[in-house]
Amino acid sequence: MKNFITIGTFDGVHRGHQHLFNLLETRAALHRAKPLVLYFALPPKTLQSPHPEMTILSMPDEKKGLFKKMGLRTEVLDFTQVRSLSAQQFFNRLLNHFQCAGLLVGADFAFGKNREGSAVFLREACGHKNIPFEVVPFYKEGYEKISSSLIRKLLAQGNIAQANAFLGHPYELTGRVISGHKLGRKLGYPTANLDTGIYKILPLGVFAVKVRVGTKIYDGFCNIGFRPTVNTLNTILPLVEVHIFNFKQSIYGRKITVWFFQKLRDEIKFNNLEELKSQLAQDKHQAAQYLQRVIFP
Repeated sequence: MKNFITIGTFDGVHRGHQHLFNLLETRAALHRAKPLVLYFALPPKTLQSPHPEMTILSMPDEKKGLFKKMGLRTEVLDFTQVRSLSAQQFFNRLLNHFQCAGLLVGADFAFGKNREGSAVFLREACGHKNIPFEVVPFYKEGYEKISSSLIRKLLAQGNIAQANAFLGHPYELTGRVISGHKLGRKLGYPTANLDTGIYKILPLGVFAVKVRVGTKIYDGFCNIGFRPTVNTLNTILPLVEVHIFNFKQSIYGRKITVWFFQKLRDEIKFNNLEELKSQLAQDKHQAAQYLQRVIFP
């Protein structure tokens, strides 16, 4: 059986992408083909940018996990292998290697060298091969076009609730626990400091979060910023610190996943550590109160 295909980066795997995937499954069934999602693990724009820091909503493992939850058949496209292909060469690869029996793409999609593979090219190429082709309009919520760029903007504004609504799932990040200055432990609020790499978008502030360690999920709060009270950072990237409620395990070197549900406040500079400690107590109480109402997963 051949494949009915969609192609893209699908950063965030948001509700617009989910709408396209639902249509893909419908069209594939109609044409007696199997739905297949071809995607780039990292956005080509990021790989080509001189400043790729904090530009990605979903890292490769996170995106793979989201696809798996949706039950999608997927294959990763290697950008280094296809970036120099002409539109016709790329189309031939779809026909021969991926057994394409139909193509469904988003409104802003183009592929091939210099993005030669426009909708006009694809419609004509598919017509010559008698293959169904469809361009799916942007998915809208009211008058708002749901897009990865809009969600990035909402995260930068700290609007977690709206970002999650457009994503269709809580914003998440996965990182490896690294050693820190252990200031949180001294204050009575030990934190797991996370290395999330340079690409991942990190919203600034303090947030109510859920945290997965191994197979268990805990409540917590997360601070992302530059620690202005103690000023111990010498980096352009913010530090991710997660306080996990009722948790005493040593998890250095392990990967954990954090889901964001609500922004509690901006990061601020305190006059002393006692003020900071008092605020952390309020953050914990506020996060706990909010997370009591959250049903997850």
